[in-house]
Amino acid sequence: MPFNVKKMYINGEWVNSQADQSREILNPATGEVIAVVAEGTVEDVKHAIHSARKAFDEGPWRSFSAQDRASLLLQISSLIDEHKEELAKLETMNNGKPLREALSDVETASDAFRYYAGLVRTSLGETFDSTIDSIVIQEPIGVCTQIVPWNFPLQMAAWKLAPCLAAGNVSVFKPAETTPLSAIRLFELMSELDIPPGVVNLVLGAGRVIGNELTSNEHVDKVSFTGGTVTGKKIMANSIETMKKVTLELGGKSPVVVFSDVNIDTTVEYALFGIFLGAGQVCSAGSRILVHEDIYQEFIGKMTAHAEQIVVGNGLDEGVEMGPVASEAHMHKVLDFIQTGEREGATLATGGKRIVEGNYGKGYFIEPTIFTNVSNNMSVVQEEIFGPVVTVQTFSSEEEAVRLANSTKYGLAGAVFTNDFSRALRVTKSMKAGTVWINKYHSVNNQLPWGGFKQSGFGRDLGKNSLLEYTETKVVNMNIHSSAVGFYKSFSDNS
Repeated sequence: MPFNVKKMYINGEWVNSQADQSREILNPATGEVIAVVAEGTVEDVKHAIHSARKAFDEGPWRSFSAQDRASLLLQISSLIDEHKEELAKLETMNNGKPLREALSDVETASDAFRYYAGLVRTSLGETFDSTIDSIVIQEPIGVCTQIVPWNFPLQMAAWKLAPCLAAGNVSVFKPAETTPLSAIRLFELMSELDIPPGVVNLVLGAGRVIGNELTSNEHVDKVSFTGGTVTGKKIMANSIETMKKVTLELGGKSPVVVFSDVNIDTTVEYALFGIFLGAGQVCSAGSRILVHEDIYQEFIGKMTAHAEQIVVGNGLDEGVEMGPVASEAHMHKVLDFIQTGEREGATLATGGKRIVEGNYGKGYFIEPTIFTNVSNNMSVVQEEIFGPVVTVQTFSSEEEAVRLANSTKYGLAGAVFTNDFSRALRVTKSMKAGTVWINKYHSVNNQLPWGGFKQSGFGRDLGKNSLLEYTETKVVNMNIHSSAVGFYKSFSDNS
């Protein structure tokens, strides 16, 4: 059936690509075309950035008070709530994740706008009374380009847009080219509100085509990117010429450290949840399980048995616990990693194959996969696979567990499972990661900062930290009583 081309939103108008190009959007569970969207060009991005620049420098947006912006964010949150079921279904059809996961994402997105609506009405500045009176002001940065991946399309949109707008900035937002549908719908909802033209702009297209302009254009003041480390490094390089502010939330290879005193059944379930949520397409996925040698055999036996019972299927179907990976290209990338792991000598405890029986063959499904007998120099241990693939290693001491946990270039997240809370705190303090969970996994709160150490990036999304990431700090020193400086003798002689 023919589809109407979904457009970009630039300067308060819905527009086609200037090159009149489009892209088919597929359902990864069925391989079917579910939409056609505009495919933006560099000229489209320039148009969006120009519109944003004008809106920030000259438009009425600068006169919006914190209360005005908070009211706007609350309206966005309410619209998301009103369209919760629709947005979740759209997310599942476009990304593939089970509907219950998509519903949780929508709720988190709505809550992000509510949270920043409240936070922006609190005082972020400071006053100092010394020899002079001084105030510290947090001002908006200006034009922000925001780029998000395909694993949490709507949730990531909220994580970027809410603090950006709360702080008084303007946005040029780009979703992943394969999963733009929930972002398009969000912008359709926002277009119903009294947002001045140019304040929020949506550009669509491939990062390799328009990403350079988004991250190097001289009129952009800040870039916020969530995605792969390789791309993050390119964005850093692009930003250097004009010294843009940059926030990067990048890849991960997060360790889950399991000591011998745990409840094995409970911990196995958390381990499965840590890696197979979102079919492993989560930057903080617990993709390295480190198990004390005393419980390894029982742990791996139960983990393998339960992994083989995970219900894989179309995310819209009742009872599905894991969906497909998000695209055919990514499916092949994950399968290549699995083959590499086997070539390097790792043992497949379970999984490792594409699921092709019946209707599965039309989608991009991969079996939940567990590797054992791995060594620390293997690709499957060191590289972010971003799929339903986990490695399981053993350790014999707390010191070895910490060493293994910190032995990759990433530092986004991690977890420790133990009934010894003193040990849990020691290990937590030793782990080089932006977020560490104790006896749980994947819990994220909009009030808490989110980001990584090492090559997992810098800066923070979420929490008060994110709002400050979208501000400049200005110090104003005041001589309220206009007293003389008393530095030059000639002024003293004439007084």
